[in-house]
Amino acid sequence: MPPVPPLEISVVLMIAAAGFFAGVQNALAGGGSFITFPALLLAGLNPLAANMTSTIAMFPSQTTSAVAGRKLTADVGPLTFRQMFAISVAGGVVGALLLLNTPASFFARLVPWLVLFATSMFAWGSFRRQPLHAAGSVPRWALVLVQSCIAVYGGYFGGGIGFLMLAALTIAGQQVRAATATKNMLAMAMNAAATVIFATSHLISWPAALALCAGGIAGGLCGAWLIHRLPEKVMRTFVVLVGATLTVWMFMR
Repeated sequence: MPPVPPLEISVVLMIAAAGFFAGVQNALAGGGSFITFPALLLAGLNPLAANMTSTIAMFPSQTTSAVAGRKLTADVGPLTFRQMFAISVAGGVVGALLLLNTPASFFARLVPWLVLFATSMFAWGSFRRQPLHAAGSVPRWALVLVQSCIAVYGGYFGGGIGFLMLAALTIAGQQVRAATATKNMLAMAMNAAATVIFATSHLISWPAALALCAGGIAGGLCGAWLIHRLPEKVMRTFVVLVGATLTVWMFMR
């Protein structure tokens, strides 16, 4: 596979702007990868390189958000938080290794379906009328199986994992506030494992990753300021529209 193409300064600035918007988006509503992924594709990266570069670039800002809410994390039914964290790390490793061993041509054909799935999950999680919650307990094996599958998917692609985990955690009995903090930490665990593995790949575009990272941090700070000033529903609607457009574009390619 050819190395990633060199990037012009104008393209790097465009990627930084995409990172900024993704940072704002993540702070307000989530779904920043729907901005970073197509931006990297437009910059000339193939889908495999774009996915790995985006994961690495957005990891620092994601870590900041997760650590900030760590005191709200809680055990999940019969599983302790530490056990869920370990499952997430292991699944992230498996997913990342699967991605590294996926041919770029096959991944390119798979991406439209992954984006369609992620967009559907985001739309469902954003606009459902009632928060999911169940008073009954979930069997230990079911929690392990569900979190393992989400973690592998998170290490492989990751779009929509926040809403998948939020649904699973609330069904398992967590209140929404605790579930939000817990899923942020578990998502960080998956991406930490994937980031360490992806960093060894020659497909990573480090100029693009650094531009996205810088833009994402600045956007996160801006999003924290906007969080009480901009309607969240507007941002969520925009993400769904971007995801739908990206899905159509990828299928047409």
